Amino acid sequence: MLSAALAATPAVAGPAETYFERSLVATAGARCGLFDAATTHALDAGAAQSRGAALRAGISEAEVTDRRLRAFARASQIACDDAELHMVAERVRSAFSAWARTPRMEFPGDRSSWQVVRSAYASQSWRVRQDGVGVIFGFAGAGTGHTLALAVADPQVVTARLVVRDPARAPSAWVVRAGIAETPPASASQVFMAGRGRVVPETLSESGGKLFRFSTAAADAIGLLDPRERFAVELVRADGDTRIVTLGAGDFAAARAFLAMGTL
Repeated sequence: MLSAALAATPAVAGPAETYFERSLVATAGARCGLFDAATTHALDAGAAQSRGAALRAGISEAEVTDRRLRAFARASQIACDDAELHMVAERVRSAFSAWARTPRMEFPGDRSSWQVVRSAYASQSWRVRQDGVGVIFGFAGAGTGHTLALAVADPQVVTARLVVRDPARAPSAWVVRAGIAETPPASASQVFMAGRGRVVPETLSESGGKLFRFSTAAADAIGLLDPRERFAVELVRADGDTRIVTLGAGDFAAARAFLAMGTL
C-alpha cells in the first residue's frame, strides 16, 4: 500500500523526506501512466527543487542519493490499481494545476537566480536565463523551440566553451570553499564547444555582441551538478586573449523541468 511506502515520511517533512516523497510519487506515476506530460514535468521540477534544498541544508550527497534509490525501489512495489496511489495522484493533479498556469518563476542560483519565462514569442527571447559578468546564459529561442545559448557582450569573442565537472572522473560535488578553485581542474572536467558565434539579436541583448549555442548534452551535464557547484564559460577573443566567467548551477534542473511544462 502507498501509505506503507510513505510511512518513513514524517508529518512535518524535512527536505530529504520531501525529496523522497516527490521522487516516489513521480516514479510510481510514470510507471503507471497516471500523469500527463505537463504534470510529469512539474513533478520533476518539484523533485529537483527538493533535492537542491536538501543539499543546501547540509544533507550529504550520499544520503540524498539513498533517498532517491529508496523511492525508486518502493515505487516499484506499488500496484498501479492501488486506491491510495490514485488518491495521491488526484491530489498531485490538483496541486500542480495552478502551477501549470504560472507563466514565470525564479529558481535559486549561486550568484544570481535562474529566471524562467514560459510565454512563447515570435522573436528570439530568453526562456531561461542567468546573468553573469558580461554574459547571459540559459535557454533561448523563438516560438516553442529553444536551445542552450550564451550571449557575450564582447563582439571580439570568436570561441566559447563550457567546462563542467565530469562525474565519471570526479563523482563527488566540487563545492566552493576557502582555499580551493571555484571549478574543478581540467583532469576532472568535461568540455562542450559552442557552435559558431553569430551576432546576437537585440531581443536577447540590447548591448549587442555575439550569441553562441550549445548542445543538449551540455545542458544535461549542468543539470546533474550539485546546486552548490559552479561551472565555467571560457571565452577566446580574436587576438587570443582568454577570459573565464563562472556561473552557478543552482536549481538549473528545476528551471529546465518547469520550462518543459510547456508554453503559455
